[in-house]
Amino acid sequence: MRKYTPKDNVQAKAKYTDRFWVAPRTPRSAVEGEHYEAALARLKESVEVLDAWIELGQMVVTIRPEQNIEALRTLKEECGYAMCSELSAVDYLAQDGEFEIFYQLLNLEEAKRICILTRIKEDQAIESIVPLYAMAKFAEREMYDMFGIVVNNHPYLKRIIMPDDWEGHPLRKTYPLEGDEFASWYEVDKIFGKEYRDIIGPENRDPARIDRYDTQRFSRIGHEVPFGADPELVDETETPIEYSSDVLVDYNKGPHKVLDKRK
Repeated sequence: MRKYTPKDNVQAKAKYTDRFWVAPRTPRSAVEGEHYEAALARLKESVEVLDAWIELGQMVVTIRPEQNIEALRTLKEECGYAMCSELSAVDYLAQDGEFEIFYQLLNLEEAKRICILTRIKEDQAIESIVPLYAMAKFAEREMYDMFGIVVNNHPYLKRIIMPDDWEGHPLRKTYPLEGDEFASWYEVDKIFGKEYRDIIGPENRDPARIDRYDTQRFSRIGHEVPFGADPELVDETETPIEYSSDVLVDYNKGPHKVLDKRK
């Protein structure tokens, strides 16, 4: 098994190097337009608006996390935003020590969109919006499962994708791309028990990796060996593939131009 390197400082390193192209930030503009100006004015009457702007044709509003219910209720009941199409979070823990939670709202009658943003600390919880939008029942469970964000007053807050006894949250930026040491032993421990670790070995979390010395499960094209051959003798017993001349056809030879017929 490869040596595990902690990824806790992944965001503390230099963000950009010459190896990567950095996409420019999409332009922002002041809130304008009769609909968005009216919605923002009504929102300011019910909650504290920290910032607001127009980006990519929609209004983005930042609020305090403890006022998410009041803000969404105002937009739904008084501004016509009857649908919450998406909600989730973004991990900014290493950079700012916070999660950014967003709610994507849609006004079906006027085809307008508003994105509500708020930030919470790692040990801070957010109030559930299930009483306002039923879709949040599964979206908040996924946010809890993937990021570890606790949602208060959720009717059934438990993991929705990963097993209940899984350790860690896969969408955090500190989580290794191919899983940590716990992930590599999870199936072995669950099915056979820890006493079989030395016999079975850790899981291969990289689906693209093929071990050329594994003569039981895989074979490399062009380097076939007998099933179950001694791994120590693989290099000595490799035999090239002999392709059948009856299968391969040279379309440029023969009395008929097959390619011309196919055109």
